[in-house]
Amino acid sequence: MSVALHHTVSGPADAPPLVLGGSLGTTLDMWEPQVEALSASFRVIRIDHRGHGSSPAPEGPYSLADLGGDVLDLLDRLGIERAHYVGLSIGGMIGQWLAIHAPERIDRLVLLATSPYMGPAQNWRDRAALVREQGTAALADSVVERWFTPAFVEAHPQDVARLRDQIAATPDQGYAGCCGAIEHHDTRKDLDRITAPTLVVSGAEDPSTPPDGHGSLLAEGIPGAQYVVLEDAAHLLSWEHADRVNTLLSRHLTAGDRHAAGMRVRRGVLGDAHVDRAEARTTTFTAPFQDLITRYAWGEIWTRPGLDRRTRSCMVLTALVAQGHWGEVAMHVRAALRNGLTPDEIGEVFLQAAIYCGVPAANKAFAIAQEVFDEQG
Repeated sequence: MSVALHHTVSGPADAPPLVLGGSLGTTLDMWEPQVEALSASFRVIRIDHRGHGSSPAPEGPYSLADLGGDVLDLLDRLGIERAHYVGLSIGGMIGQWLAIHAPERIDRLVLLATSPYMGPAQNWRDRAALVREQGTAALADSVVERWFTPAFVEAHPQDVARLRDQIAATPDQGYAGCCGAIEHHDTRKDLDRITAPTLVVSGAEDPSTPPDGHGSLLAEGIPGAQYVVLEDAAHLLSWEHADRVNTLLSRHLTAGDRHAAGMRVRRGVLGDAHVDRAEARTTTFTAPFQDLITRYAWGEIWTRPGLDRRTRSCMVLTALVAQGHWGEVAMHVRAALRNGLTPDEIGEVFLQAAIYCGVPAANKAFAIAQEVFDEQG
């Protein structure tokens, strides 16, 4: 029987749904480095697995069918027919189960630091027994040491401590129950049944699921899978190399429909009224150009997670002043306001541009911006 998973939802309600499933011994907070970047383009649904965080922790052991069934039940409750799924470690094992047994529910799939087989089974029986006898705190230190490279541990002790505390706070029966699911996990003979476009990412220094024999098996077994090995990364690579992982996720998850992703961002930045007017003016002659800027300017560049929209607006305004593209300035002043810049901050951008792009150019930009501010009251 499925359990009602605790979850949080962020991002536009009409954006493609994206489920994030984390590692054994974590809560949905392990995805903190991804939330802001991904919520710009997706309806992000972070989950606490059964037995973790604020989700119910029934008596175990559990199976991957139990854990996967919980996700399907959540999708049903949220009225979602299909979703992207990103999973790390046991979250990736759940992703494999979903893509094999419920392919009609999974759009695009990302498997991070995970494996099709985590044998020998006795290791997981022993770990479950230790947790039942001594509690999750007994193994929290040894587990978190395997999640990060020594350099990261030395540079970010507070992050390591936060995630160590997540392990220690995981209910004993929940952790042990999930060990039972991993004990019986083996998808090696079923990987060719996965039809969802799949990205597999491994950490080159991951002692838990090293590339050889884990990520490489997934990439070889899943038809058409893309495979990336991140250097200087251990198991919790989504935290240790958040920017790189965010870029990989964004590119893979939007690759299926770059135009649709670009149109969502274009409307979010410029506003529906502006885009509707541009669409209404589109002719057979101009349609290819409109498609170009939607797919590449908005779907390829503005969707990238490396810079937030405020920063991108500052850069665009500066570039427009430098090049004298006055016909675009008013539009992007309005966009900057929508992206959270204040009039004073826009003024600072133009003051900076006065030094590097010329006072006459900045003077014209200030005049155009003032017209926009007056127009909007």
